[in-house]
Amino acid sequence: MTAFSKADILLPKAGAVDMEKWSVVACDQYTGEPDYWKAVGDYVGNAPSTLDLILPEVYLESDGCEKRIEKINSAMTNYLESGIFSEYKDCFVLTKRTQADGRLRAGLVGCIDLEMYDYNKGSSSQVRATEATVAERIPPRVRIRMNAPLELPHIMILIDDPENTVIEPLLEKQLTDVYDFPLMQNGGHLAGAVVDGENANAVLKALDELAQRTFEKNSDTLLFAMGDGNHSLATAKECYEQKKRAHSPDAELARYALAEIVNLHSPALEFEAIHRVVNDINTDDLLEKMNAAGFSQNENGVQNFTAIINGREQKFGIAKPTSNLTVGTLQTFLDEYLKNNGGRIDYIHGEDVVRELCKAPNTVGFLLPAMKKEELFPTVIKDGALPRKTFSMGHAHDKRFYCEARKITVG
Repeated sequence: MTAFSKADILLPKAGAVDMEKWSVVACDQYTGEPDYWKAVGDYVGNAPSTLDLILPEVYLESDGCEKRIEKINSAMTNYLESGIFSEYKDCFVLTKRTQADGRLRAGLVGCIDLEMYDYNKGSSSQVRATEATVAERIPPRVRIRMNAPLELPHIMILIDDPENTVIEPLLEKQLTDVYDFPLMQNGGHLAGAVVDGENANAVLKALDELAQRTFEKNSDTLLFAMGDGNHSLATAKECYEQKKRAHSPDAELARYALAEIVNLHSPALEFEAIHRVVNDINTDDLLEKMNAAGFSQNENGVQNFTAIINGREQKFGIAKPTSNLTVGTLQTFLDEYLKNNGGRIDYIHGEDVVRELCKAPNTVGFLLPAMKKEELFPTVIKDGALPRKTFSMGHAHDKRFYCEARKITVG
C-alpha cells in the first residue's frame, strides 16, 4: 500500500461561483509583491473565492495576522454552511493544467497519509522532503491550520514514473468533467475530472507496481518527493501529531493531507538552476579558500561551475565532491565560509541578473548547472535532502492554483 489514496473532495457546485475568481495562486508566491495580491483582491471583489480561505504569505508577518486567520476560519465555516460545495466521495481528481507557455501538466489530487511522511534528513519514509525543512517556518502555519475546518492544497508531490503508468493513462479515459476555466493573472487554464470506481482502483494498482519497481531499482522506499509546498505538508504533519497526542476527534481526518501528485517526467515540468551571489566578502580571500578546498580553476572536475570574480568569468572543477550535486558541494563550502568570514548570500534566478549584480565590489557570483530531472530521486536517497534553493520548478504564475478542498474537522 502506498501513501497516496482516494479522498472525499469538495468543489464548488456547478454554476455556484465564477471559477476564475474562485481559484487563486499558491499563498507562498509573490511574497515580495503586495501589489500582486492587491490586484487579486480587487479582481475578486466580494465574489466567493479561495482568497478568503488562505493567508498569502506576504501578510504572514504583518500586523493583524491573527485577525486574518480568524476571518479565514469564519469564511470556511460560512462557505460550508452556505451549501456552496458538492462533495465527491472516495475519488481522485485528474487535473489538466495548461501553463502560460501552452504546455499541459497533468496531475492527480488525492490524500497523502502523514504517517508515511517524514521531512527530517535521513528519513526512509515513502514521502520525503527534497530540500531542508526550516522548523521556524512551521509554527505560524500551524496557527492557520490547527482550527481550520477545511484544507486547500497547493502541495505538489513528484513521482518518478518514466513509463507514464500512473497519471497519463487517465488522459485517454472518458471521465466526468467537474471544472474547466481560465486562470487569472497569466495563470493559463485549468480543467479537472473525477476519477472513481475502477479507474481509481487502476491508479492504486499502478502506484503499487511503481513502488515495487522503485524498490527493486534502488532498494529504497522513496516514492513521493516534494516538489512544492513542503512546509505546508510539514505543517499538516505537526497538526496531526498534536491532535493525535490529544486524542482529538479530528485526529483521523488530520492524518491525511490533500495534495496533487505530478509525474517528474511530464514535458511541462522543467528544472531551472538557482544561482548564488555572495556579497560583502574579500574576493581574494574567497578565491584562495576555494582553491584550498579543492576547487581547481579548470572545467575537468567531476562537478563544474562558473564563478564571476571582479567581473571575470572563471570555470571551476571539483575533483572530490561532497554531494551528489554540484550545488550541494558548493553550498556546503559557502555555508562554512560565510560562518567563519562573514558576508551575505542571495539566491538568484537568471544568469544575466547574476552578471549584473557581480558588477558591485566585494561580490562573487556562482553560475550553476540546472539539475537534471533524473538526478532528483537518487540525490534525495543518497544525500537525504537537497541544499536549499537547489532548483526552481517553473515560474510563479505556473504554480498550483487553489481549487479543491477537503474537510479536516468532524462535524
